[in-house]
Amino acid sequence: MSEIRPAATLALLRDSAQGLEVLMLQRTWQAAFLPGYFVFPGGAVDRQDRDGRACMTGVSDATISQTLSLDEGGADYMIAALRECFEEAGLLLATDARGRLPAGDHPILTAGRNALRRGQTNFRALCEQHGLGLPLDRLAYLGHWVTPRGAPRRFDTRFFVALAPPGQQATHDGSETIAHAWLTPARALSDHRAGRLALGYPTLRTLRILADFATGEALMRHAHANPPTPRPSRPWPARKGGADCLVEPDAPAYAEVSRLDPGRHGMASAEIVPGRGVALAPGVTRVTAPNPGVMTGPGTNSYLLSDGDEHVVIDPGPELPEHQERLLALTGGRISQILVTHTHRDHSPGAAWLKARTGARLVGLPAPVGEGQDAGFEPDHRPRHGERLETPAGPLTVLHTPGHASNHLCYLLEPARLLLSGDHVMQGSTVVINPPDGDMAAYLGALHDLKDQPFDHIAPGHGFLIGEAHAAIDFLITHRLAREHKVCRALQHHGPANLETLTLHAYDDVPEARQGVAARSALAHLRKLEGEGRALEREGQWFPREP
Repeated sequence: MSEIRPAATLALLRDSAQGLEVLMLQRTWQAAFLPGYFVFPGGAVDRQDRDGRACMTGVSDATISQTLSLDEGGADYMIAALRECFEEAGLLLATDARGRLPAGDHPILTAGRNALRRGQTNFRALCEQHGLGLPLDRLAYLGHWVTPRGAPRRFDTRFFVALAPPGQQATHDGSETIAHAWLTPARALSDHRAGRLALGYPTLRTLRILADFATGEALMRHAHANPPTPRPSRPWPARKGGADCLVEPDAPAYAEVSRLDPGRHGMASAEIVPGRGVALAPGVTRVTAPNPGVMTGPGTNSYLLSDGDEHVVIDPGPELPEHQERLLALTGGRISQILVTHTHRDHSPGAAWLKARTGARLVGLPAPVGEGQDAGFEPDHRPRHGERLETPAGPLTVLHTPGHASNHLCYLLEPARLLLSGDHVMQGSTVVINPPDGDMAAYLGALHDLKDQPFDHIAPGHGFLIGEAHAAIDFLITHRLAREHKVCRALQHHGPANLETLTLHAYDDVPEARQGVAARSALAHLRKLEGEGRALEREGQWFPREP
């Protein structure tokens, strides 16, 4: 397991004719983590940042730590944020004895910055040399993000916000950061959606907060008065294998057990058992099929929407009579509709079996031509995107979400604010996008569209309930675009080349046994790049192109 390092980030704000603007820095393309992405100034908390407390003014470490839900050391995060901002962007939020910020021609902004970056001095010594203090009361706490498991580097990052020092000019350092820009949050979010600006999830989340305010002062007042709620840090008691257990905050089952057992009585299950009915929300029960595997995880999830008399089944699973018999037993055979998210063979074949025994109406889109499809699925109703379906658990909104499959649908259960996502969003793994029916551009577009929908949790086709739903979607987008960058780099450095060669370079972190699946995803990225004019295929060889 990779070490989780403490880190801090600072969003610097200024008011302009265009509205509130925030400083963004572009990371170098050689960075191991999020290369080429636009971020706020920031980085890891250094051991010497603790020494900087000797220069802090305006607020105590105890007060800051309480705000950050820490026993002590909260000031170190703020000091790290100021130091990293100075090193990376050349802006120093420090004050002299009269409370004045350094002017643009102050020597600390040039010679001092260079000496700090070269390791010839430290932040405390530099501030003391110029008689400057660190006014930590000018920073407000905005958010907390821990990099999920599986990332090459993991950080426990605190996000802060402050007004930029007037009279100073931002300059990127030319090594860790290669460009900078002052952007309105709305412009940054729009450019990200259009593919012009690469942004990671915590940056996106912060920009959405900033976008709600017209001026820096208004945002600062709000941030000082409304610090974020503490991120879960304690393990949650649960049951697994017939015994008590503790589920860590970043474990797959955490969102589910904490939702189902808010009183921490330790009664929720931290394992998925085929055939067991699990009540996830009023009128919503999950039943998992006994088809575990590399591609299906613990098995395919079927969902029952019920009011005690009438029942709707979503994704009846593969044709496994023992699973369909279990669904019949739980519903008493009173199934009025069977909905499918898509027609891959682990999701829809059970529909025909159930319909033959209940007469239920089949709802979904016909299977496209291709391997792995349930060609025998014949829907009685083909829903449209945005259509509302009445169910015993409340109205469902149908969302067409192509990408994993061209006929893929998600269903939004409005009263529960729950998205039944099929395979569009999976828990604990990325979705396979397998051309020709799989389409990476369509997949990313559908993920972006989902972020506009009102839901709090995701009930996936495989795995546990997913919490922080929009964060999960943002993280998926970030992950896919980071992989696309590796495909682009492989194409630029090794093209023209065939798919196998490019896959070896772009998926060098994937085990050999999974290279076949990786090649299909690599092809999906290449097809997307081809559609954007950034790649070209000729006789099995892929060539880079300038868009």
